[in-house]
Amino acid sequence: MSKRKVMIIAGEASGDLHGGNLIREMQRIDPDLSFYGVGGERMKAAGVTLLADAADTAVVGLTEVVFKLGAILRIMHRLKISLRNERPDLVILIDYPDFNLPLARTARRLGLKVLYYISPQVWAWRKGRIDTIRKSVDRMAVILPFEEQFYRDAGVNVTFVGHPLLDVVRKKYARTEAMKRFGLKDEAITIGLLPGSRRSEVERLLPEMLKACRILMEKISPLQFILPLAGTLDPEFVRDILRQFPVPVNVIRDEIYDVVAVSDVAIVASGTATLETALLETPMVVVYKVSSSSYAIGRRFVHVDHISLVNIIAGRTIVPELIQGEANPERIASEVRELSVRRGKSREMKAALAEIRGKLGTPGASERTARIACDMFRSNAEGSMS
Repeated sequence: MSKRKVMIIAGEASGDLHGGNLIREMQRIDPDLSFYGVGGERMKAAGVTLLADAADTAVVGLTEVVFKLGAILRIMHRLKISLRNERPDLVILIDYPDFNLPLARTARRLGLKVLYYISPQVWAWRKGRIDTIRKSVDRMAVILPFEEQFYRDAGVNVTFVGHPLLDVVRKKYARTEAMKRFGLKDEAITIGLLPGSRRSEVERLLPEMLKACRILMEKISPLQFILPLAGTLDPEFVRDILRQFPVPVNVIRDEIYDVVAVSDVAIVASGTATLETALLETPMVVVYKVSSSSYAIGRRFVHVDHISLVNIIAGRTIVPELIQGEANPERIASEVRELSVRRGKSREMKAALAEIRGKLGTPGASERTARIACDMFRSNAEGSMS
């Protein structure tokens, strides 16, 4: 019997992480599977044959896509041809809706089964896409608690599986050992810098963060800075930016959770990293910046009060959000200084962050999603026999 084929698509670092964990759980349930598609190092390590690297498709903002449009369209064309020729037994799409929803439509026209894991944020903007999801997706596995009812009301076959970060966000080292490994001093205040996992957002945010660090160095002492390097980024690219600023930053590879855990305050690009930071209960300042045109377009369509997942899940403002013009060195430095100096404010934020974990379900999201995927194989087999 030939192996069942699964096409799986993830378009950024967080999707690659969750995709890798999902693949391992599926292989544990059914070893007779083969995977191919788009992802990064984690999915490749889990056994996926990559037709393209997720880094080639990752962008932030509506206008930034123009610069990668040629590469994105070539990858899309290749995947659509593969859907027709290979006819995989299942297509798994992870987040990344502007890329994945057109693939879902093609798969549906070809009569292929589609599982969508990690919902597009249609509850926040472009709600018209829910009609595409209802028509093109067989099953949805969502990771935020309020999403299940939202999709169910729209007629989508949906299951809340819990958040996959509950299984992966954990420290390796005790604080003393981590400080020693990272070359940090106990007596200094540690500021973590998390400028994102995509080149475009790092280019836009890291210089602002470094200018803020320079301001902080003039107001607080002793102070130290640490940056956990995302696996999707070229270390030399990040170092080129760092060299432009007179700020000593300790760059650490592959230890993001321990880096965040030892930070007294973190400056975090809006995205999955805010939730990872929250689960480690590290006080943070969230920053978000895209091109002016992207932001102007986005404002017309976004219908939420917050941009960070932490505040969205909490339903209130727990962490400060500095957006566009407010994400400037002076404002960033001011918010970080408040959390560094006013210990009561820092403790208050830590207590609020501790409540986030309880809102995300229970551990085991990857396993639950894997079981949904493997059940879809069985329904395929039953359908072909009937």
